[in-house]
Amino acid sequence: MTGITLAVPSKGRLEELTREWFAQNSMIITRPGGARSYLGAIEGMPEVTVRFFPASEIARELIRGTIDIGVTGRDLIHETSEQGPGAVHFAKPLGFGNADVVVAVPDSWIDVTHMHDLADVASDFRTRHGRWMRIATKYITITRQHFAKAGIAEYRTVESLGATEAAPASGVADIVVDITTTGSTLAANGLRVLEDGVMLQSEACLIVSRTAERSPPSQAQLDSFLTKLSAEIAS
Repeated sequence: MTGITLAVPSKGRLEELTREWFAQNSMIITRPGGARSYLGAIEGMPEVTVRFFPASEIARELIRGTIDIGVTGRDLIHETSEQGPGAVHFAKPLGFGNADVVVAVPDSWIDVTHMHDLADVASDFRTRHGRWMRIATKYITITRQHFAKAGIAEYRTVESLGATEAAPASGVADIVVDITTTGSTLAANGLRVLEDGVMLQSEACLIVSRTAERSPPSQAQLDSFLTKLSAEIAS
């Protein structure tokens, strides 16, 4: 069986920007079944099947190898699996969806400006408060990896299902790991990013799966697709 599968975000601003980007590079994505359809195409390229998925699902399926190429955030690849970055090739940053995954602490923690200060706080926290420092986040995998590199092990994560930045004020957590574009929402909630607290700089990327099984004809079609796209970008 030949052909390649391209996954694009299924809704919202990310879908709009993705389709605009492809259109600017002479590839018109269609969605014949309307907004509720998960199947689409690219005009004049019958070998490409377009599927519309949530961005987090695109990351997961790229890592699994069930789709050949997709558009999703760099942060989602890193968060979905520790092996995620090695399972894909970041073919092209797309220039939108820019945001940073950051560590932010309450403004009242005036002596905590860097990760090494946070390491000191974490080691003392249990003695002073009778519990481990709590971190509210949706980014469990990224937090675990980054904090391990910083030598911080004495904490527990509180998975955030709502507004992460509100967790310290509500008493749910002590600090947060969150995604931000300007930092204004964090500041409005009395939080500030550590000086070295940017854990990951993210943006929407065109990403190729390294784990997908492709026949030689399908691989040739993928190579041709990427070559055409590169030529359009350069023109």
